[in-house]
Amino acid sequence: MGKLVEVRIPIYPECWETCGSCAQGDITVEEVLVKPGDMVQFDDNVIVLETGKVALDIQSPHAGRVVEVFVEAGQEVAEGTVILTLATD
Repeated sequence: MGKLVEVRIPIYPECWETCGSCAQGDITVEEVLVKPGDMVQFDDNVIVLETGKVALDIQSPHAGRVVEVFVEAGQEVAEGTVILTLATD
C-alpha cells in the first residue's frame, strides 16, 4: 500500500462570497460517489455538493484506492472537511 492522502473539501471560490448566488444557505453533501475499496483516478468525481442553488462535483486530486469515506449524503460540510483517505502509489 502506498502513502495515505487526505482528500478535503476545497476552499470555496471567492466569488461565492461576493455574488452570493451559489452560497445561499448551508453546503451539504448531495451524493457520495465512492466507497472504501474503489479505485479512483486523478479528477474522478468523488462527491457532489449542494450549495442551495448549484450542485458542484468535487474531484479527487490524486489517483489511488479509497481507504475510508468520512462524509455521507445530507451531511453539512465546510471548507477543509476531510472527505476521504486514499492509498496512493
